Amino acid sequence: MLGFFKVKERGSTLRTEVFAGITTFMAMAYILMVNGSMFAELGISYNAIYIATAISAILGTVLMGLLANLPLAQASGMGINAFFVYTVCFGFGFTYANALLIVLIDGVIFIALTATGLRKKIFDCVPECVKKAIPIGIGMFIAFIGLQNSGLVVKNESTGVALASFNLLGGNVTWATIMPLLITIISLMVIAILSARKIKGAVLWGIIGGTVAYYLLGITVPGFYDGFADKLSLNPFTAFGDFANQCFGKVFTEGFDFSAYLANHSTESLIILIVTTSLAFCMVDMFDTMGTLYAACSQGNLLDEKGEVRNMNKAMLSDAVATTVGAVCGTSTVTTYVESTAGVAEGGRTGLSSLITAAMFFIAMFLTPVAALIPSTATAAALIFVGVLMMKSVKDIDWNDISVSVPAFLTIAMMPFTYNISYGIAFGLLAYVIIKLFTGKIKEIHITTWIITALFIAMFLLTH
Repeated sequence: MLGFFKVKERGSTLRTEVFAGITTFMAMAYILMVNGSMFAELGISYNAIYIATAISAILGTVLMGLLANLPLAQASGMGINAFFVYTVCFGFGFTYANALLIVLIDGVIFIALTATGLRKKIFDCVPECVKKAIPIGIGMFIAFIGLQNSGLVVKNESTGVALASFNLLGGNVTWATIMPLLITIISLMVIAILSARKIKGAVLWGIIGGTVAYYLLGITVPGFYDGFADKLSLNPFTAFGDFANQCFGKVFTEGFDFSAYLANHSTESLIILIVTTSLAFCMVDMFDTMGTLYAACSQGNLLDEKGEVRNMNKAMLSDAVATTVGAVCGTSTVTTYVESTAGVAEGGRTGLSSLITAAMFFIAMFLTPVAALIPSTATAAALIFVGVLMMKSVKDIDWNDISVSVPAFLTIAMMPFTYNISYGIAFGLLAYVIIKLFTGKIKEIHITTWIITALFIAMFLLTH
């Protein structure tokens, strides 16, 4: 097994791969709960979507491990799932099954693009300054996710976001609200200290330690354990039953029925909306996956001698197949997860760690409520720490060259500020094209770069 995955050749060990796989799962397990809660607003059972999300994550992650031999995991993408629920369904008026059909179209298109090699060629035409900025932007993005998940950064009406209050003398601040914040800070410091001391499993130990501390300190919070026993039900059969009845195969049995939309709209508007929505799904999925692949692999020294992702076509095929299967199972677009970088930071270098992550998702299916016991305050520390590690690529950007620094900066800044990886790439490409165009260097712009930029502009104008 170790020989198949080339564990020793990539400077790893069985123990390291296991730790990395578990770390990746713990960093991204929240998607099971988040997706379930989000789709529940459409009237679909939380348990049903939980199972659908887990199955698509298992398949995509196993394919990533066996085909591409990369330490990356897949699941329904954050951001694009919100687009599915709040824009496509609530905004456009499509049914849950209609939206699944568009996701299925997205997956089939990507299988075709990957099989022909076009998907990789598209990413190859992304300017070098934008490529170098992608890992940094993703680092900022996942650190921002961690800060939000921990509660350290909160919404603010006047400034958008702000630091959570620690003022015990204030009106609404209590030990119950401060304790989780302290867990994140302490967990982050523990991870940093263990990493500085070169102790293996630093990120995983930080998450485990934070989880233990969270429940131990819960004793000091009145009402913390109220109803706790109710969450420990281990009966998985209800969840699987809901999945079979409400999600599986709905894309075929109900997805082609657009009568609800056509009751208030014309056939022409339906066709336009299907095309533009498919474009939006495709663009976001394509560049989310490509960006994450490049960022995670550059973080783990998994690029080849040409600076390209090893087995990139196989990795993208894994993504495309998982998206297609995800639509059949009843969940939104499946993509490579930025939280995979937590496992890479832990030392994961092969597909073996992906199989461990997939095994954890499989176990989680039968422990539906237990997965929710890993507190976001603990996993948030891991995400913040990974964001720190991914900042090292900043030194590779020529900040003295405006034609490089502006596209790079926009790529970095727009990812966390728009909560979307592909939007950062879009703004980076747009800036690159405009600057080259008006500085007499139009010949340096590849024709594919023009096409991608035009598609991004079309997506913004037609779907936002």
